[in-house]
Amino acid sequence: MSPPNEKLHYRVADLMQASVMTATRAQTVEHARKIMHERRVSCLPVVDPEGRPVGILTSTDLLDGKSDSRRVSEVMSKEVVTVPLYADVSLAAKTMRKHHLHHLVVTDEKKIVGVLSTFDLLQVLEHKDATKKPARESIKHKRRPGGRRDVNIHGHTGD
Repeated sequence: MSPPNEKLHYRVADLMQASVMTATRAQTVEHARKIMHERRVSCLPVVDPEGRPVGILTSTDLLDGKSDSRRVSEVMSKEVVTVPLYADVSLAAKTMRKHHLHHLVVTDEKKIVGVLSTFDLLQVLEHKDATKKPARESIKHKRRPGGRRDVNIHGHTGD
């Protein structure tokens, strides 16, 4: 499948989640898990005392029954992939695909200012889809062999 010819004109700053909860290396897995559950987030950037990213803790890191008493530093991913605040979202998408990631830490002058997830990127497609012309309402339904009916674009079955 070849990429569409249209360029996306969104910046990371337009789509990212700016309200970011962070963790420190010394905090416990229990504490981080509680924050993630209460805030309904699937990742926590891990920061040093100056607020710079040194790791990331994702819900995937917590899947295999990590002991709640362990430190975040023991279970976090130490490779933090970042994207600049004013980068084009196409750079973010390429970076996520290249590294097989669902979250990027957004930085401005080496400080965390947000998180961008694959769900945030989906907003671009939703917006683009909303600006397209609506599909034709009338679609002919054909009865298939065996009594099955074709389904139209809105999910209704034809008679």
